[in-house]
Amino acid sequence: MDIFDKCYNFTRADEAKATGMYPYFTPIQEVKGNKVKVDGKEMIMVGSNNYLGLINHPRVMKAAQEAVDKYGVATCGSRFLNGTLDIHIELEKKLAEFMKKDAALAFSTGFQTNQGIISTLIGKGDSVIIDKLVHASIIDACRLTFGNVYRFKHNDMADLEKVLSSLDKDAGKLVVVDGVFSMEGDLINLPEVVALSKKYSAKIMVDDAHGIGVMGKSGRGTSEHFGVEDDIDLVMGTFSKSISSLGGFVAGDAKVISYIKHFARALIFSASITPASVATAIATVDIIQTEPDRREKLWKITKKMKSGFQALGYNTGPTETPIIPIIVGTDETAFMLWRLLREDGIFTNPVVYPAVPKGQSLIRTSYSATHTEEELDTVLVSFEKGGKQLGIIK
Repeated sequence: MDIFDKCYNFTRADEAKATGMYPYFTPIQEVKGNKVKVDGKEMIMVGSNNYLGLINHPRVMKAAQEAVDKYGVATCGSRFLNGTLDIHIELEKKLAEFMKKDAALAFSTGFQTNQGIISTLIGKGDSVIIDKLVHASIIDACRLTFGNVYRFKHNDMADLEKVLSSLDKDAGKLVVVDGVFSMEGDLINLPEVVALSKKYSAKIMVDDAHGIGVMGKSGRGTSEHFGVEDDIDLVMGTFSKSISSLGGFVAGDAKVISYIKHFARALIFSASITPASVATAIATVDIIQTEPDRREKLWKITKKMKSGFQALGYNTGPTETPIIPIIVGTDETAFMLWRLLREDGIFTNPVVYPAVPKGQSLIRTSYSATHTEEELDTVLVSFEKGGKQLGIIK
């Protein structure tokens, strides 16, 4: 068989495009706040992870522009060699201070961050234990290790204990969980994860990509929300959500961060984060710390939209965050509702199997601190109209 046969036999995308049911790789022509332009039509964006609404913040944009003027548009090298700028170091110090950890290390993407951490730390004879619904980057990182990989049922602490209790008590163990699960919007039971990890001498890593900036009084994420920051060994975060940039980071003990820095192939063999992205992240972390009202507004918006959807009769699942899934059932229903919303000027993301279990397809909506009351009311009206048209709600 020719290696390319599977490529030529893949027709689902073309078939979906032919029926107008293809929601992916949509070219956005313009972005103004929470409004985007697609095919010349203005739409309200409720499919972004721009939780604090900082992508257009004047201070952030100015920082990016000034960085380009000073350093150019790229480093053209890896952090290991010629790609470390003084602002990379400044960002890492700022992140460590913000997260209340000894040190931090920035990677070029969030995906690479998880790959770099896990593939570097988990060696032969070690074990990594992950929630079954962790992000794809964690799953792929586990595939790159020489250690043993175990999965426990989503947020099932009894199953986690079953796995931990079966492992060699003297072997290295790392429990890896998402703080906020990106599709369902629910939180990991972090206090119980901490208790069990201590009981069985395992280290803990939290991927808090969707939690940092959103969860906790100061925006430090899920660990702060639950009051267990000192018990978490490694916190991973991305710049592509609340921090409104591109890249990722890990924060933890200085010796551990130094080891990752010198052995993570995902860091050593990748070009470093561009100057504009670094400057953007620095400015954004400052704003997260100095403008807590953004987070307060985001939670008011989240409460309004969750109660609004539930009042319409929609199933919003177990969400506890600004990620509000609208669970509709079949893949076909999700795509049909997505198309009706798109025609009505609402930008959302349909999520279908295998990203979610069969029969649990959903429309993923997420909100920003800068959404207006008018925009939010328009979204609810569109969902009501589309849901009734498809018989999802009465």
